[in-house]
Amino acid sequence: MKVEQISIFLENKPGGLSGVTRVLKDAGINIRALSLADTSDFGILRLIVDDVTRAKKVLNDNGFAVGRTHVIAVEVPDRPGGLHSILDLLTKNGINVEYMYAFVERSGENAVIIFRFDNIDQAIEVLLSGGFTVLKGEQVYSL
Repeated sequence: MKVEQISIFLENKPGGLSGVTRVLKDAGINIRALSLADTSDFGILRLIVDDVTRAKKVLNDNGFAVGRTHVIAVEVPDRPGGLHSILDLLTKNGINVEYMYAFVERSGENAVIIFRFDNIDQAIEVLLSGGFTVLKGEQVYSL
């Protein structure tokens, strides 16, 4: 139920982001979701792609510093309070959200959100027992 995410450290300068997307485009790798956070000196680009192993290799081969992290993709009810219902359950169970970002695809009547937790295994257990759908990596890579 875990999804592999790659993180790329970029200098905060023109062309940094397009360099990553060029490498992925040339390798035929599709970006499924992304998040970009920045500071004054560098940015962290977090990506869900359709081929993690190949993406990491081609990015490394082109001089990018790439890490791999596990996150989870959760179906969130697409209605007012849908996200709150998940966050409330996590809070009641002492689970901290380190970061999250929206996925570009809908799954039925639900939106999909990518979460990174301090305790990912416990978060999966709590979400499943709370009746939420946690997507498998293969499902996410192919959306």
